[in-house]
Amino acid sequence: MDSNTAEIARGERFGFGNNWSQFLRVIDKERIERAERSLKEMLEVEELGGKAFLDIGSGSGLFSLAARRLGARVHSVDFDPKSVFCTTELKKQYFRVDEQWTIAEGSVLDGEYMKSLGQFDVVYSWGVLHHTGDLWTAVENAQRCVAPGGRFFIALYNDTGSQSARWHWIKKTYCSLPGLLKKPFAILVTVPGELKLIIKSVLLLNPRSYADTWINYRQNRGMTKWRDIVDWVGGYPYEVSTPDEVFDYCRERGFSLTKLKVGHVGLGCNEFVFVKDREVNS
Repeated sequence: MDSNTAEIARGERFGFGNNWSQFLRVIDKERIERAERSLKEMLEVEELGGKAFLDIGSGSGLFSLAARRLGARVHSVDFDPKSVFCTTELKKQYFRVDEQWTIAEGSVLDGEYMKSLGQFDVVYSWGVLHHTGDLWTAVENAQRCVAPGGRFFIALYNDTGSQSARWHWIKKTYCSLPGLLKKPFAILVTVPGELKLIIKSVLLLNPRSYADTWINYRQNRGMTKWRDIVDWVGGYPYEVSTPDEVFDYCRERGFSLTKLKVGHVGLGCNEFVFVKDREVNS
């Protein structure tokens, strides 16, 4: 039994790969195009031709696919064997024979392994590093893979104080539950937030707006709402950070901020794109 599977069995980790295997079934042209637009917007490019792209925590493989379609040479890495399988299956569908997209199982916490990958023009890790159990080591190891002048695109959970602490407990509890209780628990803890959205839509005399949070959810980086709910409720290990902490940490290591999305995210992810100005020995 690999370490990821063992940790899931002990209730110490969420099975992200299991969740992504469900999402893999609904990836379509529209979701792929939205993923491409997300990369182009944050990286402020129209294409990635000639660029080397490292996807840390590739999950379903959707954003690796988007980067490859934009012309990048892609290397996808994930700690979860099932996520590696998902990424591999997606590649088979769109780039079956392609030496410009490679996929491997590996941990961002393994410093020697990350060093062995070399450096990339873009290092991308959206909503991943805060699930490793050692956020700042993960950030540091990922940064070392950024080539001078390269981009470092990460998204990390926002620290909201006591609210984040409560969700830490919820996520840890979810992972420790027997399998049959996980879905009911996810629904239970999600109901209050969904009720608020329903009430808001009624007060605004626009009940359709609540339905749209499900129907049009694919506009949110190409995901599905239920897959994101399960990912959110079960996403453990779980660490948070403030924008200031991320900015200071990266600046001290030779990076400058070029793009930022932090407004009104609540418990969600702050998004950062840094450029590597200089190498810093550590």
